[in-house]
Amino acid sequence: MSDLAIHVRGLSKRYRIGMREKYSTIREALVRAASQPIPAVRSWWSGQNNGTEPHWFWALRDVDLEVKQGEVLGIIGPNGAGKSTLLKVLAGITEPTLGYADLYGRVASLLEVGTGFHMELTGRENIFMNGAVLGMSRHEIKRKFDEIVAFAETEKFIDTPVKHYSSGMYMRLAFAVAAHLDPEILIVDEVLAVGDVQFQKKCLGKMQEVSKSQGRTVLFVSHNMDAIHRLCSKCAMFERGQLVSYGNTASVIERYLATSFSEARPHEWIDISHASRAGTGEARFTAVWYSGLDEALAFRPYSNGPLEFLLAIVSDSPRSIESLAITLHDLSGTRLINVDTIFINRTIHLQTGRNLVRLRIEKLHLNAGVYRLALWLANPRSARSAAGVYDYVESAFAFELFHGKFEGLKLNPNAAVTCHFEFLDAE
Repeated sequence: MSDLAIHVRGLSKRYRIGMREKYSTIREALVRAASQPIPAVRSWWSGQNNGTEPHWFWALRDVDLEVKQGEVLGIIGPNGAGKSTLLKVLAGITEPTLGYADLYGRVASLLEVGTGFHMELTGRENIFMNGAVLGMSRHEIKRKFDEIVAFAETEKFIDTPVKHYSSGMYMRLAFAVAAHLDPEILIVDEVLAVGDVQFQKKCLGKMQEVSKSQGRTVLFVSHNMDAIHRLCSKCAMFERGQLVSYGNTASVIERYLATSFSEARPHEWIDISHASRAGTGEARFTAVWYSGLDEALAFRPYSNGPLEFLLAIVSDSPRSIESLAITLHDLSGTRLINVDTIFINRTIHLQTGRNLVRLRIEKLHLNAGVYRLALWLANPRSARSAAGVYDYVESAFAFELFHGKFEGLKLNPNAAVTCHFEFLDAE
């Protein structure tokens, strides 16, 4: 008996740019042709296009993929790479143009917030409806019901129509249903970015339990490289609709970050307003500028040299920030440097609108290589929900650190290091 959960061969999907896919009955097509013969012929003729014209777009092209039972496959790549299209084809939401995908087992998918929910139904009714769609009996759903509601933390609102739920509540219940109704294959897109940090951890823990303890197969699309590294046994990288790398998670992530760091050029503003993040969003990072401060090296940062950051933060009202932090990780996800205002009892005061905060690390005690930047903005002592986290960007961008004037420090790559830093006056 095969141990495959997913078998994909030559999978391709194309869309016509600027056109909606139209579905009609044969009768409707004949009536339209009889009443408007010239437009009908023109429509038929344009439909014979072989896909080489500029107005056709291949979202997926010739994808071959095999996923074994019990594997957790991470799917990464830039926006528009075809990741979500692949999941929609695998979930049966859209048909492929070419090729095929065989899935062996019951599939639960969470491709956007509240996938499969009916807005007018209550949370309770949606749980039973989703379970029925997955082919579960009413008895099975009842057995899992209390566990689902407890995980989603929606006990008080379970008999309220989901149209009144916040996006966070909506997503929590949708994930709880998808993960608890015993699917053989669980497909999860980047929806976890909607939740707060604690719930994201809870979801990752549940996916680990589903895969390791229960032997289920998980496909997980995310821009959160830490989550991919911790959760996934294998990883697939997509670019422009094609599978360009597949295999060991660490090596695929390293390739992905190494090819993307060139966009984060020193001494220029880097827009991170659309980066995957968690938090309330009442204050959030929108752009980052970094520099090695040496014009002779084109401002590229180097080992044992200075590194300065300028952080653009937008706040919806005046507020004081206890914890503003920059964290540097290596490509394997190990945290190496963490500089945080809370360590030096420095409070950052934000005004309504755009604020600029400057931070300088005097000597960056890291070897040459590629590093990833994470950002944190919070009041951890606050009694508010989500531990007072306003914004948490786990993977803002990656940048390269050069040898520069030095030969390299030969530091232990798996150990956190201490660097002197200071926060300069906000602008």
